[in-house]
Amino acid sequence: MRALIAAATGLVLAFALVFAITALGSQTGKTSPKPMLTTVPAHP
Repeated sequence: MRALIAAATGLVLAFALVFAITALGSQTGKTSPKPMLTTVPAHP
């Protein structure tokens, strides 16, 4: 029974950690308005 409780506690803590990292990362992350270059410019 202790193993089941320990596994459930670990799973809850793992989800809480992932949720916290996701919540903190989404606030500070911004996308760049400039599009990415997908082609190599021609060399002279």
